[in-house]
Amino acid sequence: MASKDRLEKAKQRLEAYYEAEMAVLAGQEYKIGTRSLTRANLEEIRAAIDSLEKQVDQLTAAVDGKGRRKAYRITARDL
Repeated sequence: MASKDRLEKAKQRLEAYYEAEMAVLAGQEYKIGTRSLTRANLEEIRAAIDSLEKQVDQLTAAVDGKGRRKAYRITARDL
């Protein structure tokens, strides 16, 4: 099923972002003389993590059949 594939890929990406966050936290910025270098933008990584966590939750719900999309039939009646 396509949703399961998307879920697994999203989980893999999320894990990669968790690893990137830890790498950045271990040494986000360093200085050489008067110059400083930042390896990555921690805010962007955390924003991506938040987005991926939401996506994983939505895909998990869809795979489990608990997604937000439900169909309802409404019958108009004249009383």
